[in-house]
Amino acid sequence: MDPYIIHTNSPEETMAFAEKLATYLKPGNVLTLEGDLGAGKTTFTKGLAKGLKIKRTVNSPTFTIVKEYEGIYPLYHIDAYRLENSEEDIGFEDYFAGDGVTVVEWATYISDFLPDTLLNVSITYESENARKIQLMPQGTFFEAICKELIK
Repeated sequence: MDPYIIHTNSPEETMAFAEKLATYLKPGNVLTLEGDLGAGKTTFTKGLAKGLKIKRTVNSPTFTIVKEYEGIYPLYHIDAYRLENSEEDIGFEDYFAGDGVTVVEWATYISDFLPDTLLNVSITYESENARKIQLMPQGTFFEAICKELIK
């Protein structure tokens, strides 16, 4: 399946797109975020948080692995980078099937724990402010969202 692609030209546009995406999400949804350092993964997550009416400042969970935020639904922000080569299960299923939306950065490091239905978001640096966002839905729910978002 071909990815759905959107181009943004500022951090604000990236956040606005993620904020709009958040309005389609529901508890138990999982998104994976891919992108180099500085590509805009945290900016994207801030937009999701805004769409979920989260008031707290969102930042990268690099040193804590999981950060939890309360809004319309909880937002669970997981950074799996430090879990490379780890067999440890820190209760991912509780987040993935829980009462909130889960965003996973560096998801390849915990791929054995990921659900079959999810939305993979890949952010690519194009220039100082421009980004290419590729949405790769896995499952009919996310396919329908992508079709609606990218008309």
